[in-house]
Amino acid sequence: MATSGDVTAVRVRRPEGLPRRLPVREVLCLLPLALVAVVAMRHWAVLEEGFRRLGRAEWPWLLAAAGATCLTWVAAAVTRQGALVERLPSLRLLATQFAAGAANHLLPSGLGASAVNLRFMAVCGVPLARSSAALALYLLAESIGRVGLLLMLLIAFPGALRLGTLLPEGAVGPLIVAAGAALCVAVAVLLLVRRLRTAALRFLRTALGEARGVHTRPSRALALWGGSLAFPALQAAGLVAVGRALGLEIPVAHMAVAYLAATVAVALVPTPGGLGSVEAALVVALVAAGGPAAVATAVVLAFRIITLWLPLLPGALMLGALVRLKVI
Repeated sequence: MATSGDVTAVRVRRPEGLPRRLPVREVLCLLPLALVAVVAMRHWAVLEEGFRRLGRAEWPWLLAAAGATCLTWVAAAVTRQGALVERLPSLRLLATQFAAGAANHLLPSGLGASAVNLRFMAVCGVPLARSSAALALYLLAESIGRVGLLLMLLIAFPGALRLGTLLPEGAVGPLIVAAGAALCVAVAVLLLVRRLRTAALRFLRTALGEARGVHTRPSRALALWGGSLAFPALQAAGLVAVGRALGLEIPVAHMAVAYLAATVAVALVPTPGGLGSVEAALVVALVAAGGPAAVATAVVLAFRIITLWLPLLPGALMLGALVRLKVI
């Protein structure tokens, strides 16, 4: 019989039939690939037509579009760093933006990219309250940059879009009323629900403190606002390059305005990566800018192949690798 001083190694055997522990991390590594397969099968006709259009395009312009697309990930990384006081590891931050792009196309309304970046900041040791504030600051700066760039181009080129073709007659009034009603409901909920109001005020204080901290550092402020302007500008440049590759006879500035107007409008539609809604809005905007409907459709299909479908699989592989390496 073993005494209290004896050290005995005891091997505990798992009872027969008891399931093993679910390999959560391994499942998460494979999940992005499964989602890519599902999305690709659902949009196979669009993929096939898009690749067919690319085969008849001018390749130097397509390479320029691909280069602009790659630079958007750099601009996103710069903006993310600018929204946070702490220094993030540069290469891992860039890889995370590439992976976040794939996640963004698989989940609705930007949730994928937000979740990936929140997890990355948590692994880097940033508290949740401050990482959430940095995420909110990033989204605010990106929205201001996109809308501001659109307004500047509309002021410089007032005839770039025939706005009457974008909305049905009499639709502006109801849209304004609906937006005002939604804002009033949100304010009323905040005022009436104490717990929600307390959480919102706490988050607002954290966000304002983070914004002040960022803007006390010129390098962070420059990264935040420079990146937030460069990101939509590079996206618009990609569309312009594809338009040139397929012979779309629209002035460059008008194509850029069409892209920015379409993406601002479609931001309210919560579809994964804007699938379907972005294509429709871009075609309508390019036609409103003066392009033939057939050529505009071809340009949009080719543009989405370059900016969405080609990076989707490597982005999903990168996402799985970052999960496996515990970067996110």
